[in-house]
Amino acid sequence: MMSQALLKVTDLKKAYGAIQAVGGVSFEVQPGEIFGVIGPNGSGKTTMFNSVLGQITPNSGSIEFKGHNITGASPLDLSRLGVGRTFQTLQVFGKMSVRDNLIVAAQEHSGSLLGRLSAPSDSGLGEKADAMIDQFRLRHVADQLAGSLSYGQQKLVDIAMAFMAEPDLVLLDEPCAGVNPSLVGGISTLLKELNQRRQGSFVVIEHNMDFVMDLCHRIMVMVEGRVMAIGTPAEIRANKQVLDAYLGN
Repeated sequence: MMSQALLKVTDLKKAYGAIQAVGGVSFEVQPGEIFGVIGPNGSGKTTMFNSVLGQITPNSGSIEFKGHNITGASPLDLSRLGVGRTFQTLQVFGKMSVRDNLIVAAQEHSGSLLGRLSAPSDSGLGEKADAMIDQFRLRHVADQLAGSLSYGQQKLVDIAMAFMAEPDLVLLDEPCAGVNPSLVGGISTLLKELNQRRQGSFVVIEHNMDFVMDLCHRIMVMVEGRVMAIGTPAEIRANKQVLDAYLGN
């Protein structure tokens, strides 16, 4: 891994009145790294995520991407800089084909539903969409309406859409939520392949501990808006403080 962090978050804080949702979080993500974020509900994971992604403005702290301060940058600006994301809820268009969903995602680069709806039809992106369809094993449903697919298949389409703009960093918000357990391993395999092929970096929030431990190079544990520990999966498994406070065994 390179010495300069791709993403650097320093002393990030966000409060809602008297409630400190994020209380001084600092971490770095290196180029080519898959970085996991875990913690119980209410630990500040989503607030931290949305602060990094420009969805909300932190009260203080700094966020750097490729050495540039992006604190407070809009989601559109971040997309243009090379940051992609997925949401907890599906962002696919049920009345469009799988292939057209991918084409539209590449056209607008902003992650917004409005942008996807107003984008033109192809713009020469069909070949790229077909390559992504093959990589995500979606060829057999490529021409079907996305809304006709199973939830797990729609989740795969949603993740594939985030990679259509070839971002340097993708933040994935609970990619396994609601997915049939039989498909979880397939999502992990796809993300590993994307990581190895493109040397892209991912930040993954996920409650499925087996998934996180298998996929991620390093993991950050958040509790009550703060960082309890950062380490490799083996280090997190062996951390008694983490076991007592979160993993419970």
